[in-house]
Amino acid sequence: MKKITTIFSLVFLMIFATSCKNEKSLQSYLVDSNGKQGFITGDLPLSSFLSPKADVSEDVKETLQSIKKINVVFLPKTADNQPAYEMEKSKLKNIFKDNTTYKGLVTMKANGMNAKVFYAGNTDKIDEVILFGYSKDRGVGVARLLGENMNPAKIVKTLKNLELDENSAALKQFAGLFTK
Repeated sequence: MKKITTIFSLVFLMIFATSCKNEKSLQSYLVDSNGKQGFITGDLPLSSFLSPKADVSEDVKETLQSIKKINVVFLPKTADNQPAYEMEKSKLKNIFKDNTTYKGLVTMKANGMNAKVFYAGNTDKIDEVILFGYSKDRGVGVARLLGENMNPAKIVKTLKNLELDENSAALKQFAGLFTK
C-alpha cells in the first residue's frame, strides 16, 4: 500500500511540475528589472504631467480618468553593456513573440530605432498599450500604459485637449530617458 501511495505521489508531482509553464510575462519582466544595475525604471502616474484644460467636456475628463499610469523599463546603451543590451532585447522580443495576450498594433523603424506598439483588451476597451523599442545607439526598453476600458478614439481626441506641464519633474525625468 505504501508503494502505491509513493508511486501515485511521484506521478502527481511529475504531472504538476511539467504542467507549470516557465513563460516570462511582461509583468514579471518589469518587476525583475526594477532596481537592476544599469536600468532606468519607474511608474509614472499620468496626473503628474498631464492635466485637462479647464474648459474640456466631461467625456474628455472621463477618458483621462480611464488612464491610470505608465510603467517604464529602459536600459541605456553604453560601450560596456553590449551583451546586456542584446540579452534584454532578446528577452523582450520573446515575451511578445507568439503571445496571445498582446495584439500587434503598429511597427515602426526610423533613425536606427525599432519600435512596436501592442495592446491588450478589446479594440474599443483597451486595458494596456505597450511600446517596445530598441536602438543600437540609445538602448532597449518598454513602456506600458495601464488603464481600464480605454477607448483609442477617445484617447486621441483627449490628447488634443491636454496641456503638458513642461515644468513637471516627472515629465523631465521621462523625457531624459530618450535624449542623449
